[in-house]
Amino acid sequence: MPNYRLTSILPTSLFWVISILITVPVIAQRTQKPPLHGKHWMAITGKPLAATAGAQLFQQGGNAIDAACAMLAATCTMWDVLSWGGETQALIYHPKLKKVIAINALGVAPTGATVDFFKQKGYAFPPEYGPLAAVTPGTVGGLCLMLADYGTKSLTEVLTPAIEMAKGYPIDAQTANSIEKGKDMIRQWPYSKQVFLVHQDTSREAPEPGEIFVQQDLLQTLLKMVEAEQQALKAGKNRKDAIMAANDRFYKGDIADEFVRGSQEQGGLISKLDLTNWRPLVEEPLHINYKGIDVYKLQEWTQGPAMLQCLNILKHFDLKAMGYNSPDYIHTLYQSMNMAFADRDFYYGDPYFNPKSPIKLLLSDKYARDRASEINRSANNPIVAPGDPYVANNQVNPYKKLLQERQKLTDSSKTGKDDFVPVHDVVHTPSFLQDIQQSAFAKRRSDSLYTDRLWRGTTSIEAADSAGWVVSITPSGGWLPACIAGKTGIGMSQRLQSFILDSIINPFNVIAPGKRPRVTLTPSLALKNGEPFLAFAVQGGDTQDQNLLQFFLNVVEFDMTPQQASEAPNFNSNQLWLSLGGTGFQDRKPRPGSLLLDKNTPKNVLDKLQKMGYSLQFGERTSGPINAIYFDEKHKSLWGGSSNNGEDYGIAW
Repeated sequence: MPNYRLTSILPTSLFWVISILITVPVIAQRTQKPPLHGKHWMAITGKPLAATAGAQLFQQGGNAIDAACAMLAATCTMWDVLSWGGETQALIYHPKLKKVIAINALGVAPTGATVDFFKQKGYAFPPEYGPLAAVTPGTVGGLCLMLADYGTKSLTEVLTPAIEMAKGYPIDAQTANSIEKGKDMIRQWPYSKQVFLVHQDTSREAPEPGEIFVQQDLLQTLLKMVEAEQQALKAGKNRKDAIMAANDRFYKGDIADEFVRGSQEQGGLISKLDLTNWRPLVEEPLHINYKGIDVYKLQEWTQGPAMLQCLNILKHFDLKAMGYNSPDYIHTLYQSMNMAFADRDFYYGDPYFNPKSPIKLLLSDKYARDRASEINRSANNPIVAPGDPYVANNQVNPYKKLLQERQKLTDSSKTGKDDFVPVHDVVHTPSFLQDIQQSAFAKRRSDSLYTDRLWRGTTSIEAADSAGWVVSITPSGGWLPACIAGKTGIGMSQRLQSFILDSIINPFNVIAPGKRPRVTLTPSLALKNGEPFLAFAVQGGDTQDQNLLQFFLNVVEFDMTPQQASEAPNFNSNQLWLSLGGTGFQDRKPRPGSLLLDKNTPKNVLDKLQKMGYSLQFGERTSGPINAIYFDEKHKSLWGGSSNNGEDYGIAW
């Protein structure tokens, strides 16, 4: 990493004067949080206590997988915008195999979760909250799989910090205040009310910041899993089989029974058979090469390939010459992101269901060249549509007619105004058309509510050790306000809302029992010369790959350290279909030209962007809570970055 001492001695006032006078912000700036340095190991995640859990496993001789699993258990116990009933997505670098392994621990739509079921209840999209928003829980299965196959410790050792926390830990202000904010919804669910509203019938019903928050039901669930492991070991089972015995008790035993009972009592659909049949999957990740760096993402059941598509497009531009966050740089990235997300919004979905996504075609060099050539260098394109990767690769697109119908729908709302008139000759279901007609005259939700959905939920976990193990995880689901399933203490996922109910939006992501929704969750790994280069991830819904793209370019193109890159101002496009939230078309549709910028963006940059057709919004901190590890090959050390936008924290040795 470059040395930036010269900048650090500038007086603060002079530093900001220089930043304002030049066209783009100074890159080599002092960070608000110090960088992490380590020789033996590094553990970074969304809460300080959870990072401590990872450090404990390292200090006990565990590897990066053990530490990551301990952090995952701790963040779930802390309700760090996720719960034990959510989903886990991971990329692991295996130093002995010299390869990247993908973990798919996303739950599936339960029995009975059909298009007709939700439309008959009046939904345009599956609901945001409550038992009907849940896919089957995946995090427990993902944790057990990673620990059994790639870790070294027992489940008992890995869960010990989380068990201690379930007995009672001082709750942080962010989580305590989220409970208070969501208490009206929490009251609807009896088991959630019992756990979260510890001061019922008072002005503040949620725990106070710093109060010892006890979760007896969750404690018993975790102890049951430990008990199953210990009984298996006493019966002569090996470490791996004993861990899977605990997994089986969760998905097939008495924990599953209570989870299903509690879910169905509150109106949920998840059955015992849904839990019994579900499995986490080990997959091959997708990857592309950007200037000698191999960048890895999960498959198209996540939005991760959108970042790969962006990088393929951006290969055809001299980004460094444009300058960091210059008008041309912002414009070029914005256009590439809009193209990639337009493809995401139409072509991505569960690869284990038909129809099959044309993901290889979307990641082809020929298609990227074609998309790059379509970018207007001087103005925003407010009607960026999904591309045609079939034609670009000399094939016939079987969705050509559907794309034409979809474009009419998009064209009708390209101005982003509330009073657009829907197209009536589009072939789609009556309920969807009715939803569009009703939304045509509805008042648009506030930008703050839209932005909340754009950024919603999740945490990230990064871990690495001197033996070469690296893991990047983006777990999520079961965020507050969460519906707890019976006496398990486990909050159910809300990921069903990422499905759609009409194929005109995306024929690959229509809800069906047993199917995985196309999610926003997107861990990242990058290799250089076959060795780990970067591990990075972020929370934030649809902004995740937007912020990760910029983080990666900050390091690769602009020579920032991981800490500088994680704090650097980013920008976000709202010209995409939201994956979370809302009850209708109007809530989720793209907002053409809508661009979120850092509030300190220089005026000359703003003026040029406005002339290009952008509608500007501003944020206090726009980096996203990025966590990352950089592998310093020259010095054989680890650099850590943890954004100043949130409570994320890292520990290294």
